[in-house]
Amino acid sequence: MSVSSPVPRPRPALLTLAYLAFVSLGLPDAVLGVAWPSLRTTFGLSQATMGAILGTAAVAYFISGLLAGRLMRAMNLGLLLALSTGSVALGLTGYSTVPLFALFLAAACFIGFGSGAIDSALNNYAAQNFGPKHMSWLHAAYSVGAAMGPVLMTALLARGAGWRTGYAVLAVTLGTLALSFLVMRRLWDAPSAPGEEPRAEVPTASAMEAVRRPRVWLQILTFFFYTGLEVTAGQWSFTVLTEGRGLHTAAAGTFVSLYWGSLLAGRVLSGFVVEHLGPVRMLRGSTALAVAGAVLFAIPSVPPALGLVLLGLALAPIFPALMSVTPGRVGLDVSAHAVGFQVSAATTGVAAIPSLAGIIAERWGLQFIAPYMLGVAVVLLGVHGVLSAVADRPQLSR
Repeated sequence: MSVSSPVPRPRPALLTLAYLAFVSLGLPDAVLGVAWPSLRTTFGLSQATMGAILGTAAVAYFISGLLAGRLMRAMNLGLLLALSTGSVALGLTGYSTVPLFALFLAAACFIGFGSGAIDSALNNYAAQNFGPKHMSWLHAAYSVGAAMGPVLMTALLARGAGWRTGYAVLAVTLGTLALSFLVMRRLWDAPSAPGEEPRAEVPTASAMEAVRRPRVWLQILTFFFYTGLEVTAGQWSFTVLTEGRGLHTAAAGTFVSLYWGSLLAGRVLSGFVVEHLGPVRMLRGSTALAVAGAVLFAIPSVPPALGLVLLGLALAPIFPALMSVTPGRVGLDVSAHAVGFQVSAATTGVAAIPSLAGIIAERWGLQFIAPYMLGVAVVLLGVHGVLSAVADRPQLSR
């Protein structure tokens, strides 16, 4: 997509459906942490067993991302979204009803596989048919969904309803959305904007052709390091601040909340400016600012809020902007495959890079996590710099 190319206004009905889909994608993602104490007591689990749930869902998510291009070639996008959302609803129903933990893990597979397909299909469609402004706001909608899920579960637990009731309510919500997507499945086949020709949402080349392109691999690496940095900052900053730097629990919790809030705010704000700057320039500036934020957080004498808020604001536009430029960088013929690979790479980054931070903390101490985050930010800047140098020069010259 050219930096200066005009962006058509999407049809309101289609845009509304897309926003609802992104909210639905975020709804179940952050609920487990709230439900975990009650869930652990119900099944008599150890604290470490949460990793089994997250790992099972992540593996299914990863596989779904790898298969996304083939799934998009095999069926209508609306049908794929309906079936995938239905898979998530089925998994949530399992969470709310199964009597054995082994069956709970099986239900996690349905949630992970459905979520991975939704993520890949929606991002591929939005990258081709919506402008970068809406891509930013769609990912902000995901953040809204991710925030609403824990609020719902907390409210139900506070009223004594139980964690299973919380998951049942989420299952009904996702099931209703799945039916809506099924009824409105043909809407995705129409032109996304009045007077515009429909764009191809499915790959015309094979997955093997996609993996032969160096730009696809550079995009994959960029997503891997981006998501790894985002989640490492979110998951480890509280421990670094409390156990490593001696901050009070309330203060550290406030700073971590500011980090996650800055991610949401950054995505909302970036939607207002991305079409003026262009997603390529925004990506270059954001990756550089992420290094600056990581530097500030790595200096103990600097107030933690400065580093975390700057890091959150810098990271916020990166995921949606990367998705937005994917068709132009790798080619429309392999875009769907590439988006699926990127979703899988993001899932791997979420698992691998924070886990390595834990190993570093165990062996050398918590004081090395912030410098480790800085190192990841520098690698992210470098990998994206190489990708931009080989893929974006024609766009920036227009």
